[in-house]
Amino acid sequence: MKYRGPDDEGYFFHDNAALGMRRLSIIDVKGGHQPIYNETGTKCIIANGEIYNFKQLKQDLLLNKHRFTTNSDTEVILHLYEEYSVECLDKLNGMFAFAVYDREDGSLFIARDRLGVKPLYYYFFNGDFVFASELKAILEFPLVEKKIELEALNEYFTFECVPAPRTIYRNIQKLHQGHFLIYKDGQVRIEQYWNASFKEKVKYSDEECVLRLKDLIDDSVKLRLISDVPLGVFLSGGLDSSLITAFMARHAAHKIKTFNISFEDKSFDESGYATMASQCLGTEHYEQRLTAEKMLQILPKVIGFLDEPFADASIIPTYLLSKFTREKVTVALSGDGGDELFAGYPTYQAHRIAGAIPRFSYPLLNFIANRLPVSDDNISFDFKLKRILSGNSYPLPARHQIWLGSFTPEEKKELFLNDIYKQLKVGSDFDIVNYYQNRCDAENSLDRILYQDLQLYLQDNMLVKVDRASMVSSLEVRTPYLDYRIVEFAASLPSRLKLHLLTTKYILKRLARGVLPEKIVSRPKKGFGIPVAKWLKCELREVMHDLLSGERIKREGFFNVSYINRLIEEHLSNKKDNRKLLWTLLVFEMWFNKHELNG
Repeated sequence: MKYRGPDDEGYFFHDNAALGMRRLSIIDVKGGHQPIYNETGTKCIIANGEIYNFKQLKQDLLLNKHRFTTNSDTEVILHLYEEYSVECLDKLNGMFAFAVYDREDGSLFIARDRLGVKPLYYYFFNGDFVFASELKAILEFPLVEKKIELEALNEYFTFECVPAPRTIYRNIQKLHQGHFLIYKDGQVRIEQYWNASFKEKVKYSDEECVLRLKDLIDDSVKLRLISDVPLGVFLSGGLDSSLITAFMARHAAHKIKTFNISFEDKSFDESGYATMASQCLGTEHYEQRLTAEKMLQILPKVIGFLDEPFADASIIPTYLLSKFTREKVTVALSGDGGDELFAGYPTYQAHRIAGAIPRFSYPLLNFIANRLPVSDDNISFDFKLKRILSGNSYPLPARHQIWLGSFTPEEKKELFLNDIYKQLKVGSDFDIVNYYQNRCDAENSLDRILYQDLQLYLQDNMLVKVDRASMVSSLEVRTPYLDYRIVEFAASLPSRLKLHLLTTKYILKRLARGVLPEKIVSRPKKGFGIPVAKWLKCELREVMHDLLSGERIKREGFFNVSYINRLIEEHLSNKKDNRKLLWTLLVFEMWFNKHELNG
């Protein structure tokens, strides 16, 4: 995985253990070579990510007589583990996946950050244990069989990704966010060390909440400017990224470099807002346009670095954005997390609207929705109405996931061949949703959905997209909103400060007024999508017919050919907008063929 760390490599061997790493040098560029050892050489560490409060932690460790040989944040983790064992995780503020090996007892301690910004996969079977930042490294282990896990396949078509702890392959797992794992004597123990709590609510006034949040974001951004290499920021022109840019401008010693992707299709294009924010904040702004032709050029590259099928189409512009950002800087800040913390998605509004619609009116609304003209625009009215109605018969948590995801349970019953469908666990479509709901201590429905999004949509979709697209470009992306202090504070806020009637991100908008232009503060949510519906009818049409051909689908033995043909015909004839279903299928087929798997 040289692209994840093009600057350095290191290895460690001892008895039956071997560690290896690649390094993207950000802190202590010359001296931070890994693995790093403790004073006696009995423990060593390899790590991915950044610890933003490492300087403060280092001072405390020096007072406790620890000796350092580098100026890196990774060495701080090692000495912190010596001092506090697994409780060291409570003191770290950062994004990380790391492993500490102890020569004396042969134990391996690995951990993932609180929100799961950095990935961690592992294989544990017949006593063998292998771990890595990406699946492709584990697949090099000769005893791993590249067999598809059918329940994971089922989840992919529900969620557009494979949620933790599963991966698409049997016997390979993801370590959950906020968890650690200890491997010793052929046994694995996994424990959770952090979980967002929504139970205790703040007693501040609304204005005090705004000021407290302002201080937290300011400090989070300031911490994330620690770097020995150039930094920039992703600026879409939306509220979240514009606020991060504004706070960054307060602390940056030089003019900030900002980066944005534009589209020819105006319903997807945000570049005008990005330019407005750049001019307001005085940044050095760079923009690149994603055309259908460019999308076709980079699509094979994107599928190539995805080790699992992943159907969020915004990974394509995210990759292009990361690639051209890396031409100017090595680290970029982003606004990711703002929507999940402060109820920024239209789905949160939709729950309130759906709750106000009488049940008896659904047949009439379905009748109307099915007769609306199909539009290829971004989040068009007909698309929104049909998505809302698609989940109306489900409990709220499952309904929320249906709105965000792809195939409903009814659609999957048509999609899979009978032999495959019979092997799936009946009624398991939302088991992972129910698992998280059972672990949530929130009392109101909005907070319960926000918790669900932190655990599912953020961990397994948003952060996967940004990590893979950026790291394949050797770019580190930092997410100030996901400082655990901000996450805990957001969870403690009353719901009305997040979703106020139908106003999303209410507290962030109050904070932003006077800092950003009103047009940015009050603009509707657009999202970072691409014109999939339109491209499937034009530029991607030939690719779609090839990859979803009856001959290919029959040979693989998963799906119902007649159902897929119907989806294609409906979409191309404008009878239905099947963009999400067809794109999810298309990505799976591209991934399946790229990795030369057998059905």
